[in-house]
Amino acid sequence: MHLEGWVDLAGSLFGIAMLLFFILGYFFIASEEKYQINKAKPALFVGTTIFMLTAGYYAFYGYNLDPLHEEVEHLILEIAEIFFFLYVAMTFIEALIERNVFEVLKYNLIAKGYTYRQLFWATGTIAFFLSPVADNLTTALILSTVLVTLEKDRKEFLVPGAINIVVAANAGGAWSPFGDITTLMAWTAEKGHFTDFLYLFPASFLNWYVTAFLLSRIVPTEKPHPVQAENAPKILPGGKNVIYLGVFTIASAVFSKQVLHLPPMWGMLFGLSILKLYVYKLKKDAQVEINIFSSIAKIEHDTLLFFVGILAAVGGLHFLGFLDLAVKLYDIFSPTAVNIGVGILSAVVDNVPVMSAVLKSNPDMGLDQWMLVTMTAGVGGSLISFGSAAGVGVMGKMHGVYTFNSHMKYAWTVVVGYIVSILVWYLQYEVLKIEHM
Repeated sequence: MHLEGWVDLAGSLFGIAMLLFFILGYFFIASEEKYQINKAKPALFVGTTIFMLTAGYYAFYGYNLDPLHEEVEHLILEIAEIFFFLYVAMTFIEALIERNVFEVLKYNLIAKGYTYRQLFWATGTIAFFLSPVADNLTTALILSTVLVTLEKDRKEFLVPGAINIVVAANAGGAWSPFGDITTLMAWTAEKGHFTDFLYLFPASFLNWYVTAFLLSRIVPTEKPHPVQAENAPKILPGGKNVIYLGVFTIASAVFSKQVLHLPPMWGMLFGLSILKLYVYKLKKDAQVEINIFSSIAKIEHDTLLFFVGILAAVGGLHFLGFLDLAVKLYDIFSPTAVNIGVGILSAVVDNVPVMSAVLKSNPDMGLDQWMLVTMTAGVGGSLISFGSAAGVGVMGKMHGVYTFNSHMKYAWTVVVGYIVSILVWYLQYEVLKIEHM
């Protein structure tokens, strides 16, 4: 719904020009590897330019600027929530790296004598069952960090392993009301009770498992280089408490949203404040050398700026009226076909505004269809490397290894998993009619 005075520019020459501009920017984002240009640059340029030009267009023709101001204010809030959520999550990851936590995890995994393929399954399984609690982005950041500490060179392990983590994190978040932003949006919009989302577990699990099974055939079966006992790393002082504080911070984010009705990022920032106070006490009482600002400095800021740019760009398209056109498809095609398409669309333009557009249009659908669109919007982002927060996070963490091109080489495995999840949903909801506790 738009404010009075809003002008639909989707069919105008200006609107079409902005759409083509977005597509051009998207091309350079997708061609990051070919043109050696970081994806944050075209994303930020396109996102800011669309609004600058749109504001100029409104001013030139004397249109009411209030709708534009309202859109920008909502967009700033949306971007801030995601930006600061990522900011805190990345800070904790870097703090854990600095305290040697992931080196110890790496050593323990390798010391057990696991092969590359077993490590592939271990990281994927952890990602799938951790993301419903920790959220898909944080889970992907943690596990991709473990992946690159296990192996830095062998792409036949790293690339399938990265895809495995992204798919597992997105699929795991799809059946939990607070495991992904899209499920959280659907839950808070009262499109289903808490327990209704748990019924998506079979489809979500097979979405990941089928893809992982196909990818595992590519992963080497030999073992990584052995680690000598005398080189066994240890968690540095305060490292275990940083882990506990990380869990506390995630719980704070969930508590903030579900109980206090504050944005999840508020709980994350609260957790960051506790971490900074703890580091201060650790340095003062135990004379431990640890600098939380050094961890903040190592954050993948390009990843954060990419999110700012892409959300701004999609927000611009929404303001111009293009997402409203997409929603009208519900009046033309069956809800099942459109909701399957929503998953594919969410991989291209980001699932948050797509899901937001669906919820705002509020098509007349039953619980089965709302669960379908929740699932497809959640797992559909795995189809493209930067189609989800988890994918973007892993791209930043595994820069130059997990890229758009390396993902698309094996994207067919993700497509198979996507199709299987839809078939499971159809059997469960449309044939067996299993949808309520």
